[in-house]
Order: sequence, then C-alpha cells, then structure tokens
Amino acid sequence: MKLAETVTFGGSGLDRAAEVRGQPDALSQAIADGQAETILLWRGKPLLEGDARERLARLPMDHVVLQEHGKEPILLGREADGRLVFVSDISDWVPHEVDEAALGAFFDPTEQQHPLLLETQFFQELRGAMTRLSPRDAELAATARAVLGWHRSHRFCAACGTESQMAMAGWQRSCPACNTQHFPRTDPVVIMLITRGNSVLMGRSPGWPEGMYSLLAGFVEPGETVEAAVRREVFEEAAINVGAVGYLASQPWPFPSSLMIGCYGRAETDAITIDPNEIEDARWFSREEIALSFAGEHPTLTPARKGAIAHFLLSNWLADRLR
Repeated sequence: MKLAETVTFGGSGLDRAAEVRGQPDALSQAIADGQAETILLWRGKPLLEGDARERLARLPMDHVVLQEHGKEPILLGREADGRLVFVSDISDWVPHEVDEAALGAFFDPTEQQHPLLLETQFFQELRGAMTRLSPRDAELAATARAVLGWHRSHRFCAACGTESQMAMAGWQRSCPACNTQHFPRTDPVVIMLITRGNSVLMGRSPGWPEGMYSLLAGFVEPGETVEAAVRREVFEEAAINVGAVGYLASQPWPFPSSLMIGCYGRAETDAITIDPNEIEDARWFSREEIALSFAGEHPTLTPARKGAIAHFLLSNWLADRLR
C-alpha cells in the first residue's frame, strides 16, 4: 500500500539513536552541552502546547519541574540537528483536583496544568490530540507512552521476581539477582478490512459510544501467522469464513503497547453469528453507508475514531487507494 506510512504515529523517520543507549557518558555530555531536551508525560498524557494543543512541549533537561519530580529520563531518539530527545515521567505529581472517573473512561476529555509550567501548556489525552500532532511529535508521543507503560507494568523480573533496574537509557530492565535482561514488548494485533462485494464487515465492543463501529481486530497467538490470525479472529467473532488475506499497513498503537497489523480479506460467507463474549454486534455496511458516516450524515453509524488505523483503512478503501 503506497500510503501505508502516512498512518498516524508512522512515517516520521525518527532516528532512535540506539548506538548511544549504552553510552551514559556520551548522554551526560550531550545533556551538559545543551544538546538534549525532554518531553513530559503525566499518567500517559503528553504535555502539549499551542493554541490548538497541536505540538509537544519540549523542555530543557534542567527545567525546574524535573528537579521537583526527579525520574530518570528515557532516550527516545535524535533529531536531524543532533539534539537528543528524552521523555520524563512526572506521574508522581498530584493535581489539586483530578476526575478519576474521566481518567479511566473510554476517552478522557480533561486537561491538567502543572503550576511550574507555562499557562499555555497542558497534559492532554493522546487519543484526542493524535491527529493534530506532526508525524514526528506523534511518533515521539506514542513511543514515550508505550515505553513508560512497559516500565510500569514490568518492574519485577519474570524469572525470579526481584525488582529490576532500568538500563540502556530506558530500553532494557536488568535483574540484579539473576542477571536476566528484559526488553520492551509490543503485542501484534491484526485488524481486518473484510469485504464481500460492495460491503465491509464491522463490529462494536460493549461500552463503546452509541453508534460506533470499527473493523474487527484481535491479538496474534503464539505459533500463528498473521493470515491465520485474521481468519481465526473473524470466524471467532462473527462466524465468517475468510479466503485470501493480504497486508496493507501497520500502526504502533500505544494503548498500551500494540502493533496494529492492517490486513484485507475476502469473505467467503456472509451470514453473521456473533460471539457475545467477544463483541456486542457485527454487521455488513455498504460503501455508501460508510461514505455517509464519514460525512457525518448517516442516521446511526458513527465512524471509527480519526487517527486509528481502522479509520485510515476505511477512508482509503472508499477512495480506492488500497493498492
């Protein structure tokens, strides 16, 4: 697919500077020379700035907020001018008022403003901001969110249970007891544009906003090919048999740490029987219905969220740009 890497979170060509992750002296020197900056995350929400919250805020490594919330920064990459970009997590900061229900909702509309930061800088949910960010800022934010999430959920060695220690500028955890090394993980997920004639198969999960449908998706199991995962997931969720399967595009999805593998497949049957343990509903929607939903004119169907690979694949299917 020619437009594959124009998907949100993809295509910025970030130099991840992997060769300096194990060189603490070089990293310290870059910081001392003012050749490094950091972005901030609070409970997975990036610090944004601009009238429309359209860009990541980048702070000097000696900013007072980092002295207040001293966590070891993680190296994300290197810009074309040689500056290193880190992420610093200040999740130990407790705002005066926090709506915990909103933070745990499907989409969190709240913003947080730290008193040591500019009044124009806010922490905002990445799902709501991802389509406004430049490709570089989107990739940095997605990488930061995923890696920080991995550190939070993998504090202890899976081999012996001892608390592990961050190493390699954040890209490794090492166990001081048994010397086992642990590395950030990404979970492969297939998401499928399944068509039959002029229609596409879509489903919805319980708890989604009313009218929202998206492409079917599921995790790849051990010992399984991507193609086999597509066929299995579609049959499990909707009892549809799928024949030919092909690859379209991929998207890193940091909610919390998936790689969405966008595929297309041709359905060989059309009678739907849903598994209520998997999804709430599944339907065939015509190309005309999808076009109406994208235009905001369908009476009941709400399109997949902008920025998600489902929206990307559907919009390119409508425009006949899958090849």
